[in-house]
Amino acid sequence: MFKDFSAQALFMGILVAFVGFASSFAVVLQGLRAVGATDAEAATGLMMLSISMGLGGIYLARKYRMPISVAWSTPGAALLINSGPIEGGFGVAIGAFIISSILVILAGQIKPFGTLINKIPSAIANAMLAGILVILCFAPFKAIAFNPALGLPIVLAWLIVGRFNKVLAVPAALIAFVIVVVLAIELPTDSAAQLAAAFPPKLDLVMPGFSLPALFGLALPLFFVNMASQNIPGLTVLRVHNYEAPAGSLFSTTGVFSLLAAPFGAHGVTLAAITAAMCASEDAHPDPQKRYWAAIIAGIAYLFFGLAAGVAATFITLAPGILIEAVAGLALIGAFAGSAKGAFEGENHREAAAVTFLISASGVSFFGIAGAFWGLLAGIFIAYANNLVRRNKENLDNK
Repeated sequence: MFKDFSAQALFMGILVAFVGFASSFAVVLQGLRAVGATDAEAATGLMMLSISMGLGGIYLARKYRMPISVAWSTPGAALLINSGPIEGGFGVAIGAFIISSILVILAGQIKPFGTLINKIPSAIANAMLAGILVILCFAPFKAIAFNPALGLPIVLAWLIVGRFNKVLAVPAALIAFVIVVVLAIELPTDSAAQLAAAFPPKLDLVMPGFSLPALFGLALPLFFVNMASQNIPGLTVLRVHNYEAPAGSLFSTTGVFSLLAAPFGAHGVTLAAITAAMCASEDAHPDPQKRYWAAIIAGIAYLFFGLAAGVAATFITLAPGILIEAVAGLALIGAFAGSAKGAFEGENHREAAAVTFLISASGVSFFGIAGAFWGLLAGIFIAYANNLVRRNKENLDNK
């Protein structure tokens, strides 16, 4: 195995880890806090997510000798933000994380179960995700309205760097955020001591709780989001690069690592898509059979980034919340654009997708269950009702 190692894979692996962590850790922290985590619990969750995706990536890349990259679920974190506080506190949210992880394992191991998930029209799944993301994507512009001197540099850094390299656009916005906080915000006198005390982050184990509203309002939507927007696209990226990995085994493995980390506040790790494309590209190595080392290096780097989770979480608390929300929103604009395109480009399910999008984006809840679940349910009902009407009309025309 070590004869396949290369300096090229080393560089790409480190870049992958930096992009994977820096581009969306703000979304993760915001999501965990939204469902009731304290600052310490959110830092623990971030650390365990980073460690889980590091160990998961190393395991899968080494086992299959393929550039299989594992990532935390950024769309899943966006769902947490959209869901808001869970009745029963963070422990009930963790119970939902556990159920979602078990469902991912089942989707990988039980073929009919996975087939049932695949029957959900992709337009509906994309519409639910777009509805979850759209509210969050307003944050960068709200930050500019809040204080142009603070918000504008972050958005401009993303915009300018993104014209040259889209992969580095969000890390550039994050760097701009750090500069703004250090130079333009009056920090507490003990801020350095707070940052030093946050390394390494403490392990906060939270007792899970379970409830029906959390099952339908968080666990099931989180499962659908993780499968539809992360696992399936991640598998597709591998196959586009001619890597035929066993889908069921990959899904189940990410589910197992998610399940192990869930009691510590981790909402789930999945197959990566963007960073998988980086690991699988020629930039990782000219020989496709040796590119798996980029994924292994990325996994090792994620372990080290996990140790910095407490520092990252503490630093964010020193700035106005709208600024880190702006970074998170910028990180999600690409995902929103892709999901919106997938939701509305086809005519057959456009009406159903629109209903799903609007309900998911509305923020409404019924019986304590968040709108994402109801949006998905309504979209599926309308899509299949329209299909039934269409088939009946075709049968009558044929007669």
